[in-house]
Amino acid sequence: MEEQKINALWTHLHWLSVLAQQGSYTAAAARLGVSKAAMSQRIAELERAAKVTLVQRTTRSLRLTEAGQKLVDETRTAFEQIAQSFAQVRDLAEQPSGLLRVTAPVALARQQLVPLIAAFLQDFPDVRIELDLSDRLSALATEGYDLAIRHTARPPDTHVAWVLCPTQSVLVATRAYLRQHGEPQSPAELQAHNCLHYPRSQDTPAWTFEPRGGVGGASEIRERVTVPVTGNFAANNSEALREAALTGAGIALMPDFSAQAELRQGHLVRVLPDWQPVGAFAETIYAIRPYAPHVPRAVAALVAHLKKGLAPGFA
Repeated sequence: MEEQKINALWTHLHWLSVLAQQGSYTAAAARLGVSKAAMSQRIAELERAAKVTLVQRTTRSLRLTEAGQKLVDETRTAFEQIAQSFAQVRDLAEQPSGLLRVTAPVALARQQLVPLIAAFLQDFPDVRIELDLSDRLSALATEGYDLAIRHTARPPDTHVAWVLCPTQSVLVATRAYLRQHGEPQSPAELQAHNCLHYPRSQDTPAWTFEPRGGVGGASEIRERVTVPVTGNFAANNSEALREAALTGAGIALMPDFSAQAELRQGHLVRVLPDWQPVGAFAETIYAIRPYAPHVPRAVAALVAHLKKGLAPGFA
């Protein structure tokens, strides 16, 4: 009889581990797709069965007791193994299926990823995708994401990373702005222009350039030029910088994927085409997921689809 009671608590233990990961009843309930009341009830039932307090609650915070943390620590590996085993069994099906939770930067997702994902879902109707648009670097394992698309110089060493495509920074403006204010012929001349920039931690914005088609190696590195810039508009989103540039407000620096369509249509033109901006944005777009010995078939299929769709790049 006692064994039957314990067997009935397996899901309660799993819910406790999710609560420990998420840090709140609201977030844990959302992650599990249940109500907050159901979440609270399961934890209360587990505490009654264990005859010890597992979670200490206040009006503003939640933390596990020593007993609660011990339960989570000693069952975490088992639940991770169960999840991996189930994923492997599910992948025996002929077609990828299931829910994929994906996080991606706002501008890249809106402009490039959403059309590709829509086409992917047509090819794989048994897959569902929940896309989170955020420029915040999420903790994939604890927040329950299966995949992150990241514009980064170096993915975490603890994660598996697939290169999707190269990217580069571009300096752009409208022809009308350049006619009115003059077209700079060197990076130093940017100091006389209204420069629309992505805010960084530094007090004074600065852009770095190197000549295109240089001789390479150490000599090219020495030719890099860094110029302090000023402007009356800054935004931590490349779409916002693009829209400001389209009004003729100034010269903007952004990733090429944000300016691709406008450059092709002639609404924006490149500024200082003989100089390549460096260091402002990363030069590679990756698909990233926490390391695991098994990659779900749906994840592998989505990565392959995105890699094929993005392969041409944004030049």
